[in-house]
Amino acid sequence: MPSDSRSTTSLSRRVRAISESATLAMDRRAKELTAAGEQVISFAAGEPDFATPEVAVAAAERACRDIRAHHYTPAAGLPELREAVAVKTRRDAGVPVTAANVMITSGTKQAVAHAFTLLLDPGDEVLIPAPYWVTFPEAVTLAGGVPVPVFGDETTNFKLSVADLERCTTERTKALLFVSPSNPTGAVYGLERMREIGEWAAGRGLWVVCDEIYDQFTYSGAVFHSLPAVVPELQARSICLNGVAKAYAMTGWRVGWMVAPAEVITAAINLQSHVCGNISNVSQLAAVAALDAGLEPVQRMRAVFAERRERIVARLSNLPGFECLPPEGAFYAFPSVRGLVGHQVAGRVVQGSADLANILLDEAKVAVVPGDAFGAPGYLRFSYALSEEELEVGLDRLESLLA
Repeated sequence: MPSDSRSTTSLSRRVRAISESATLAMDRRAKELTAAGEQVISFAAGEPDFATPEVAVAAAERACRDIRAHHYTPAAGLPELREAVAVKTRRDAGVPVTAANVMITSGTKQAVAHAFTLLLDPGDEVLIPAPYWVTFPEAVTLAGGVPVPVFGDETTNFKLSVADLERCTTERTKALLFVSPSNPTGAVYGLERMREIGEWAAGRGLWVVCDEIYDQFTYSGAVFHSLPAVVPELQARSICLNGVAKAYAMTGWRVGWMVAPAEVITAAINLQSHVCGNISNVSQLAAVAALDAGLEPVQRMRAVFAERRERIVARLSNLPGFECLPPEGAFYAFPSVRGLVGHQVAGRVVQGSADLANILLDEAKVAVVPGDAFGAPGYLRFSYALSEEELEVGLDRLESLLA
């Protein structure tokens, strides 16, 4: 169809206000350069470099030949997957749920969008710990809400206190987003701080949306806890989000879920029935197999990530202008690069972290995501979910450029 600038301006204001995901944008640019013949090392995307467990692949192959998987299935998800998620939630999160508390979504990102659509009326505010994953503010805004970033930095290991949250709370505050382990910082909250925050949220009558997608990735004594398990009185006002993408290296299979009170799940099913009908049956059956097979593949992956974490933190910390706290969870390093702002790199004066990210890609063919995308100018996010060889080559290039 011919281009017409008027067609763009006639789109809804909420859609025109959306920004492209910065992580996917940087990953896309890296892949475009690679396709053009450049040897780019990408630390941009949060995607494990492991293969999906064979048991899940085999289940998908069987499903492709099973006529039952060729047709519509319940909008809530396959009953066997809802039950598998309930079992996993009781085991790993310690929250006493059943399949009636579970709805399957097309990736955890869709669960995020559904959660805020379910909760928010126009003008309702959501407290969002910052630095934050790039999609959270957009999802709140699309649902008609108002994202309210609450900032933490490396002086507190990127963790917030009740006082931080209270300062940003108003009469319009409807919900708190709680993320532990965190993307992009790797922060993992301890029990005492979680209990304080959970009791504060319960006392305020807030809803809590918990992103638990990195629950299997913690290091150096840090332990994942689910907020509704730590503060049981929150269970009636919590929506917990997770999926198989990270822990089972199934990003492309697009299977996530929400766990919530049964009445919330009933409303979510009604919503999803009009959004996408049902999730891919082949992917759901692969996810059932992955969850039923246990945590051995996850534990092997975590051990590898732990080694990479040590390596990348040590080397980033030695780069001029970089300061890097060891992440306690997930698989990202989030160094401050404020020491380079105003200085020259490859003959170019660094104006900020976004500018530095472009310089690193242009001059070293290394792709990273600037902290600006996470509400934190002055930082860069490095995913260490890439092979050891690529990790070392990428860090060598940075050392050559910055030393």
